[in-house]
Amino acid sequence: MRFRSRFVAGLLLRTALLLGAVLLFVLALNAPGLAAARILAAAFFAWTVWGLWRHIQRTNFEIARFLEAIRLGDLSQSFSHRADGSGLTEIGDVLEAGIRALRAERHRLMEAGRFHEAVLDDAPTALLTVDSEGRVELTNKAARRLFTRHQGVRLADFAVYGDAFATALAGRTAGRPRLVPLTIDAIPQSAMVSAAMVHRLGGMVRVFAVQPIQGELNAVEIAAQSDLVRVLTHEIMNSMTPVTSLAQTAAALMAAADDGTSRDVGDARAAVETLARRADGVMHFVESYRQISRTPEVRRKLIDVAPWAGEIEALFQASDAAAGVALAVSAPEHLVLDADADLLCQVLLNLLRNAAEAARGHAEAPAVSLSFAQAPGGRVEIEIADNGPGVPESLRQDVFLPFFTTKAKGTGVGLSLARQIVLAHQGSIALAKADEGGALFRILI
Repeated sequence: MRFRSRFVAGLLLRTALLLGAVLLFVLALNAPGLAAARILAAAFFAWTVWGLWRHIQRTNFEIARFLEAIRLGDLSQSFSHRADGSGLTEIGDVLEAGIRALRAERHRLMEAGRFHEAVLDDAPTALLTVDSEGRVELTNKAARRLFTRHQGVRLADFAVYGDAFATALAGRTAGRPRLVPLTIDAIPQSAMVSAAMVHRLGGMVRVFAVQPIQGELNAVEIAAQSDLVRVLTHEIMNSMTPVTSLAQTAAALMAAADDGTSRDVGDARAAVETLARRADGVMHFVESYRQISRTPEVRRKLIDVAPWAGEIEALFQASDAAAGVALAVSAPEHLVLDADADLLCQVLLNLLRNAAEAARGHAEAPAVSLSFAQAPGGRVEIEIADNGPGVPESLRQDVFLPFFTTKAKGTGVGLSLARQIVLAHQGSIALAKADEGGALFRILI
């Protein structure tokens, strides 16, 4: 083989030179008066010994250099002296093939790493990691878009999104996904939080996936309520339509038959007319519920809040509900709201009428207020407050349910429809206690 012939030839040549150097050095020692020759012979002998040693060790040097480069992660190295008689012709080919395979594997791993990083960063679910020291890191774009209000990387810094969420992040073990209350842009909502333990850089970190699902929960709830109302109103109206028709016909017949001479006929006429009116009332009552079974169509546009609030104030003052009730409106200049002006005006007027009615029946100086303010996340906060009796805390969530009302003559439609309209704007509506002791409705759009 070429490797063996070149290596052996080089070895024989250097051995012959070494023997010649030994011979010359011996002759120089035995010849008197040749001090300079002795020195030259000794130098030539040393050079041949060094050359022979270097020839034999070159393979080890080249392999050691090559493997040291691999150990340090330098895959750009190659056997540049394979054909100079170092004996690395065949071994060099093998190692060159190996280094090319390592380069290809590194490239493949780098490509796979970039792909996995891109998938992780663009995943629609927010991902966070918590290390053993309690340091929180937002891992992908979804997390950075969702969590924008905190300052710092400690677990306590994430309490701005709710104590329950901070407690969930502090959990030390992985578990099944669970619903956790979460406050984003001042809007309370629910999120599905799941955790897993993974190895990273020799340690363990907890990975949390956070998926807000309040929108989906609201959509399911409203759809279920709409379906229920649609079925009930359909069945009731099918049953009441012939009753109403017959009652009206009977009332007309009794009116024609009652000439005022018979008391019994008069009583029967009064009873039938009462039945007809009541049947009409039931039909009107059922018809009022049909509107909450239809999803409101939102047509958004930018609203200049200050003049729009003035229009709402004028509409309220022109209604009977404003009689004897003081209204205070607060709307900062240059505040802009992205919403359906007509639908939201309907909601606010309904809430103002309810507030005025509650205040009028409770306070000596009934008063209501309507205020607008900028909220975190670019949203607008709208508050309607009154100095009425308020709503007990145990009923504050129930007031938005269809059919639920605390009024003697209420239908339970208004607040349910208001909630549907607000949710259709991807907003929230909540009921709390006002500073004056009455009800406070807070809307975030």
